[in-house]
Order: sequence, then structure tokens, then C-alpha cells
Amino acid sequence: MSMSMVYLVIAVLAVVGFLLCRARALASAGGEARNLHSLPNYYGWHAVVMTVLPSLLVLIVWLIAQPIYIERQLENYFPPGALEDDSQRTLIMGDVRRVAAGIETAVSRGAMTSDEADALSPEDVRARLAAARIPLGSEVSGQVLDAAQDYRQIVIWGAFGRAALAILVSALGLLYAVSVSNKDFRARNRVEQVTLGVLIVASMIAILTTLGIVLSLVTEAGRFFTMYPFTDFLFGLKWDPKFQGNSTFGLIPLLWGTLYISLVAMIVAIPLGLFTAIYLSEYASPRVRSVVKPAIEVIAGIPTVVFGLFALVTVGPFLRDFIAQPLGLGNSGASVMTAGIVIGILNVPFISSLADDIINAVPQAMRDGSYGLGATPSETIRQVVLPAALPGIVGAVLMAGSRAIGETMIVTMGAGAAATMSLNPFEAMTTITVKIVGQLTGDTAFDSPETLVAFALGITLFVITLALNIVALLIVRKYREQYE
Repeated sequence: MSMSMVYLVIAVLAVVGFLLCRARALASAGGEARNLHSLPNYYGWHAVVMTVLPSLLVLIVWLIAQPIYIERQLENYFPPGALEDDSQRTLIMGDVRRVAAGIETAVSRGAMTSDEADALSPEDVRARLAAARIPLGSEVSGQVLDAAQDYRQIVIWGAFGRAALAILVSALGLLYAVSVSNKDFRARNRVEQVTLGVLIVASMIAILTTLGIVLSLVTEAGRFFTMYPFTDFLFGLKWDPKFQGNSTFGLIPLLWGTLYISLVAMIVAIPLGLFTAIYLSEYASPRVRSVVKPAIEVIAGIPTVVFGLFALVTVGPFLRDFIAQPLGLGNSGASVMTAGIVIGILNVPFISSLADDIINAVPQAMRDGSYGLGATPSETIRQVVLPAALPGIVGAVLMAGSRAIGETMIVTMGAGAAATMSLNPFEAMTTITVKIVGQLTGDTAFDSPETLVAFALGITLFVITLALNIVALLIVRKYREQYE
């Protein structure tokens, strides 16, 4: 039985349980809802919870445990040392799943029966699959075929057992809900406890996700630092990875390019974003504001790859032809200035939107007091509004800075991939994020420093952006405590 059918059966049982338990509770109260401990619908929702939640937990545990169990069962088909290496294990198990999927497809097309799929030799299986136009892409060894045949049987029986167990648990939950549904049962308390638990789990997802990201980065970065000295990575001035060996992984050129491009981006974004926010909040009429603000925020919805194309086709050639070449500063359209300007434009709606909300949060009484003392609107903005909103504006700027540091696509297309250190903003440079993508692109195995260095770069970038976000949150929190 497919998973969709299992979900459908559980949903039907939940609907039946809702109606049945609600009616049973009302019947126990003589048809008077005021005699019930809880509202009638709570008894129905209790039945839904007891029908759905235990079965979903069973399905989750089954789906997590089944692949582990299958791999343990299939280990017997291969030599003891064949699966010790993680990358080799992944390749072999991928072949097994690929062959099993091909066999299942051939059975569904009628190229062979299910019994034949479990009894044919590797040559016959390959011939049947070729006749059914199901390419495997590589030779099928006897070990892989035997494992694939066993894998297919385990998956078939596993699907049956999974469906049967889930439906059984759902039915038992429904019977329990029906048995306890009476006028004295505290259905509301039980439902609210489950709802609270669901909310707690939902709030923990972000924390657990962050923890998983940190653990994965730290684990793989730790493997890298067992192969390459930490001090050479952190203070090295040369970045020269070679997959043949003798690589040099100096962080400083990448860190320089990241900070340089981010600095240019913020020089562009801060004035434009802040001036836009001041105009919209202090000078623009409601009609103009209702048109201009959504138009500016449209920029935030444009994919970064489109900005990358804009940098590659328009901004880069313009800077090269009209500024860099005439001044003798460079001949390349890919440069720090190109990427920085485009990233700055990308961050304008982010800064303007946050700054606009922060400026609008400044109490109107402060403006009125300034006007009462004879200050002009511009003096009020400079000497009253902006100082009052400064903590929040600084927080918005730091958040935008962390976003600029993490940008990848625009840098790839607008700044190039040269890990160099220079003060010339019209030279090509690169960033940490670009090199992370470069080191993990292609057919890579996580057993060499050339690949694992991406995780060391990732943990470095994580620390930088985390520090910026923490500072921004602290500043914003101080601002909110002052004015809310």
C-alpha cells in the first residue's frame, strides 16, 4: 500500500472518530452540551489527535529505521572491507538501489515477473532490462544483483508492514478515544496539552536546525584541521587548491575579498536605503508612499541570479569602459566595484524597509516638541528623529551587512574567482562563499583537504555572520526596550 493510501485511511479514521466521539460525549450527557466538561468539538478533536498523532510517530520512526536496517541486512552480500569507507559504501548502496529500481520498473512494465526478478542471473536481468529499455549505466555484478533482489523484497514487505502497523495504531487510538469519551472526560485539557506540545516542537525546529548546521560544520572542519594546520589556514596569504595534492589554503585573501566587496556594497546601500526611508517616513504623502514603497520592495523579490546577470552585462562593462580603462585601473568587467554596487542595490530595500519602520516608531511627541521649539523639519530629522532611531538603524545596517557577506551568485558573476589581495576596487577578487561552492562542485569525495576546506570556510563565515547578527539583535533589543 502506498503512503498516500495510508494517509487517506488515517484521515478517514480521524473523520469517523471526530463524529463518533462527539456524538458519544453528547449522548452521555443526555444531549445537553452544558452538562459536558468540555465543548463537544473538543471530544471530536481528541479523537483526531489519538487517531493521527500516534500513527504519524510510528511512520516517522519506521522511515528513519528502515534504511538503517536495510543497509545492515545487505552488508552480508559484500566482502567485509568493501563497506568500511563511507564514500565506497555510498556508491555500492547507490548501485543496489539503482538496480532494484530498474528491476521494479521492469516488473511493472511486464518485462519479467516478480518471481523471475528474484531468480534470474545477472546476465539475464541485464538482458531483460535492456529489452525493456531500462539502462543501468554500468555492469551488474552478482553481489550487487543479489543485494538488489533482497533489497526489493525487504522494501516490498517493509511497505506492507509499515502500512499495516500505522493503520493498526490509528485504529487502536480511535478505539481508545471512543472508550474515554463521556461527559466527565477532560477533553479540552488533553487537546490543549497536545497543542502546546506541537507548538513547542515547532519552536524547537529552528534551534535544532541551527544546532545540526553547527555540528555538521564543526565535525567536517575538525577533519580538515587534522589534515591541514589551523594556523596556516587562518593566517595564510595564498589560496591555491590542487586536487592532485600540495594545496595551499590561506584564508586571508578570501576574507579580504569578502570584506572589501561587502564594504563597497554597504557604502552604496546605506545612503540610498537611509535617504529613501527618511523621504518615505517624513516627507512623502500617503499617496506617494503607497506607490513608492512597494515599487522599491519589488527589488527584494528579484532572484540574485538576475542581479548577477545585470552585473555581468551592464554594470561591469560600464565601469570598465568609462572608469577603469580611462583611468588605467584595469581592463576587466569583473571587479570588486561591480559586485559591490549590485549587492548594494540588492540591499537598498532591506535597509529602507527596516529603517522606515524604525523611524515611524519614534514617538510623534518628540517631533511635536521639536517643532514647538521652532525647529524646521530638516533640523527635527537630523537632531531628534535620527538620534532616537539610531540604535535600530544600526541594527538594520548590521543585518544588511551579514546578508552582503553571504551573497554568492552576484559575486560569482560580477567579481570573478581570483583569490587576490589588492586595494584597487576595479580588480577581480572573490569571497568565501564563492570558494565554498567551488570546492564542493563536481564529483567530490569527503576524504581530502581540498573538499573538506569548504567546511572550514563555512564555519568561518558562520562565525562572522553570527557575530554581526548578535550585535544587531542586541542593538535592536535595546531600541525596542526604550520605545515600546
